[in-house]
Amino acid sequence: MNPQAKLISTMSLLLGTTITISSNHWTMAWTGLEINTLAILPLISKPHHPRAIEATTKYFLVQAAASTLLLFSSTTNALFTGQWDITQLTHPISCLLMTTAISIKLGLVPFHFWFPEILQGSSLTTSLLLATAMKFPPITLLLLTSSSLNHTLLTIMAISSAALGGWAGLNQTQTRKILAFSSISHLGWMTIIIIYNPKLTLITFYLYCLMTAAIFLTLNITKTLKLSSMMTAWTKIPSLSATLMLALLSLAGLPPLTGFLPKWLIIQELTKQEMTPTATIMALLSLLGLFFYLRLAYCATITLPPNSNNYMKLWQTNKPVNFLTTTFITLTIMLLPLSPMILTFP
Repeated sequence: MNPQAKLISTMSLLLGTTITISSNHWTMAWTGLEINTLAILPLISKPHHPRAIEATTKYFLVQAAASTLLLFSSTTNALFTGQWDITQLTHPISCLLMTTAISIKLGLVPFHFWFPEILQGSSLTTSLLLATAMKFPPITLLLLTSSSLNHTLLTIMAISSAALGGWAGLNQTQTRKILAFSSISHLGWMTIIIIYNPKLTLITFYLYCLMTAAIFLTLNITKTLKLSSMMTAWTKIPSLSATLMLALLSLAGLPPLTGFLPKWLIIQELTKQEMTPTATIMALLSLLGLFFYLRLAYCATITLPPNSNNYMKLWQTNKPVNFLTTTFITLTIMLLPLSPMILTFP
């Protein structure tokens, strides 16, 4: 891609995100979301492959439909209440439509079908943006409107996302699709607690972005797109493959790694809210995700193919790992001891 075009797309992504998260008017929030959508389209279509063009078209249609629904919901609310403020969403029909619009934007169940296909058609770096940065504006809108939305509907969608994200990930062999269903599962954890403790949702989202970035950057360095190629990735950068296993287990939520912190806090908060059955269901559903993360970790480091000259030649292509990747992996593995400081952060 032309450097100027890449710079314009990146700046537009930053501008759209900033407009959405800092606005209190529905029109400005919608404008920021549209800027974001238009900015990411050239990055998705960058490989000039039929799968990339298909992913770009799907993403545009889905996001355009969600944005239309969001604008219709806010207009309906303004028609009946005279309020354009984001926090003043009170009309029942508007609340239902807004829940649907934000769920489509995020890829929550049952509006999740587009997300794995688009990640599969994108490059690893673009998939990283789609799985992290592009979810920040909708998560912000969900936080601002959480008190107005239907709590029962959000809880059902959250449990369904955690369940389907775990079940669907079991049957995948492509790393991008596995991480897509992982994202859907984590969105379920964020949504289940947003009504009771929005701050905890933000902490979960930040830690999810950190862990997902570490894994995507590692896969990008080793050029690993499927499980079979992950078995030979150790010959390129052995130390990175070893830490990849720990990063995957952290994303699964195993103690004493960083990913255990959000699951621990969410289950604790649900128990405080006298939602012990819900907390139990979420904890059991996380075991589904643990299985396919363990399978990834197993392929990354525990299994070794038969040694041959073809594999050993890859030792000569050893590259130094950049600072950003090593920082993300370190934080993904070792951030749990800082949890008291994270919890006291305003």
